Amino acid sequence: MRQLDYEEAITKLVSFIREKVEEANASGVVVGVSGGVDSATTAFLAVKVLGKEKVLGLIMPYYENQDVEDAKLVCEALGINYKIINIKPVVDAFEKSFDFEPDKITRGNIMVRTRMILLYAYANQYNLLVLGTSNKSELLTGYYTKWGDGASDYAPLINLYKMEVWEIAKRLGVPERIIKKKPTAGLWIGQTDEDELCISYKLLDEILYRLVDLKMPKEKIAEELNIPIEKVKYVENLIKKSEHKRKLPTGPEF
Repeated sequence: MRQLDYEEAITKLVSFIREKVEEANASGVVVGVSGGVDSATTAFLAVKVLGKEKVLGLIMPYYENQDVEDAKLVCEALGINYKIINIKPVVDAFEKSFDFEPDKITRGNIMVRTRMILLYAYANQYNLLVLGTSNKSELLTGYYTKWGDGASDYAPLINLYKMEVWEIAKRLGVPERIIKKKPTAGLWIGQTDEDELCISYKLLDEILYRLVDLKMPKEKIAEELNIPIEKVKYVENLIKKSEHKRKLPTGPEF
């Protein structure tokens, strides 16, 4: 992996947040706090630069599980105002209007887009910016919902790999319980990021860095990491098939 100066990175991150809030003449920011390391790190950065009074946390569970307690831990550790909104009634209302029974992927996407709507409702009402929590690993592999958790005004972590987010979280004082838990989007019981991606974040980031940043040949990456070339091709395919997610809608030119 690349060698980041993490203290310098934190300085850049907080400067970025300050600059964007000032440019927009916003009263602060709203963050969807999931109980995971990305949203916790984003919230910690926001409080570091703006102060706790200008950061609102929204905890938006579909299931009542440990993630809610972890999200509350983050908000209470920071001393920010937070609201818990159960999205199940909203998602259920959407489902009642369908003439089909949504599968777990469809339902998961509805859940995430419901959270986006709530974040923007609070942002609009209180003159806040929506701070996204996506990282570079998710962005490159398309591991997010288009117009859901991929939608925000600004995403401070978007150019940091997952492994780098963990390092920054440690330096910011994010609770150890949050740093050590298995990453999950909480879209169904037992769901974890690494199970869905079929690869660990550590190996994923090592491959992504070499493919995207260093533009190394696939054969060289496989040799350097001592892995089958199929693993590298698998990650390359994740990047290719999610390209549409990283672009605004397009149409023919006239």
